[in-house]
Amino acid sequence: MRKETKNRLPWGMVPVILTLAWPTMLEELMGTAVQYIDTAMVGSLGTQATAAVGATSTVNWLIGSTVSAVGVGFLAFVSRACGAGDTKKAGKAASQAVLAVLVCGVFFTALTLGLSGMVPRWMQAAPEIQTLASQYFFILYTPMLARAAITIFGTLLRSAGDTKTPMRVGVLVNCINVILNFLLIYPTRQWMGKTIPGMGWGVLGAAAASAVSFVVGGVCITVAVWRHPLVSPRGQSLKPDWEVLRPCLRVALPNALQRFGTSLGYVVFASMINSLGGIATAAHTIANTVESAFYIPGYGMMTAAATLAGNAYGAGDNRRMKELARMILVIEVSLMIVTGSLLFLFAPDMMGLFSRDAQVIALGATVLRMVAVSEPFYGVSIILEGMMQGVGNTVMPFVFSITGMWGVRIVGTFVCTQLLGLGLVSAWACMIAHNLLLFAMFTAYYLSGRWNPMNRVKKA
Repeated sequence: MRKETKNRLPWGMVPVILTLAWPTMLEELMGTAVQYIDTAMVGSLGTQATAAVGATSTVNWLIGSTVSAVGVGFLAFVSRACGAGDTKKAGKAASQAVLAVLVCGVFFTALTLGLSGMVPRWMQAAPEIQTLASQYFFILYTPMLARAAITIFGTLLRSAGDTKTPMRVGVLVNCINVILNFLLIYPTRQWMGKTIPGMGWGVLGAAAASAVSFVVGGVCITVAVWRHPLVSPRGQSLKPDWEVLRPCLRVALPNALQRFGTSLGYVVFASMINSLGGIATAAHTIANTVESAFYIPGYGMMTAAATLAGNAYGAGDNRRMKELARMILVIEVSLMIVTGSLLFLFAPDMMGLFSRDAQVIALGATVLRMVAVSEPFYGVSIILEGMMQGVGNTVMPFVFSITGMWGVRIVGTFVCTQLLGLGLVSAWACMIAHNLLLFAMFTAYYLSGRWNPMNRVKKA
């Protein structure tokens, strides 16, 4: 009887998990929907327009993921403080998050704007689209301070259990982006007997729409943090507080190195794909956009896993930690099986939403069906990494990610595309091999129990 009770899944945790996860899922869904709309709108301008936007997309990941890593440091600190009931520490972390936003915003604004003219060339974009890609990149990164605020303050709020406010801000940003896309991308036109005003800026209109929406979102989330009862910087000193910064940096630095290293890998990966020509670049860009929608359950559950793991660690409740892992993995794998199946079945239809080019659609559908099979395995890696972030363990995820990215994906893609002359399908096969290796490494480390600091304390 005791054995049966031990093995029974803790279904009582489901409401708590979903309460934390669904706002992040909705936020990701809205962001992906807007990305779909952006891609479709730009795609209607032609394959070159799509390639110009896609040429620098992995550099966007590189910058964005590095800033996100800073937020992870605060996530581990604040979620643990909340689990221990230490509201004073949580408040102190808010003022240090303001400093982090200022430093990241100013640094990356100077860096990206200064290098905007060279990035498309480094990415091996076709000569005819380099100027347009450079202009798009420059406009997109002008509001970097606001983008840093959205990322870091959003993570700060989620770590305190408030996932709804970042969701609302994300919805607002996306709505503004869509409306401005209609007004800025296309020229004035007739639609259903009515005149629709437009600026006709094309690709640059899409960049301007995103930039304006980021500014609005940055202001809104800053106000939300300022008014928050737990993580407001009001009354806190804005001087560096090393009692807060040291533990945050111990978590953030390995995560930043991980994200920088893997995102740099994405840049190298994309540059090799760009060298395959416009069809491959367009198919890869659109397929990445399509695939991102099917990761939404994974990243929503990752937020819940990180926050709840941090709370359990702060409360010193190892039993709750183990129950959380069991329950959230069951939910995650189930969701990813469903999304993977849908992706496999509807891959050609999804590609057809963003391109009229038969070659692009066929190639994109092929790679999407390949990756659909690996979705549940990747979902496990996402959840386990989230739990490790929540307890402040970011060193081993760094090792796993760098090993997989550079040892499998980059080396494999280089051999396949640059030495053997194979195409996009071979590159995505290397990407899938990378994801499967992550699954194996994260699962083995999780089963060993060494990822959990409470297990180490118990043994000591």
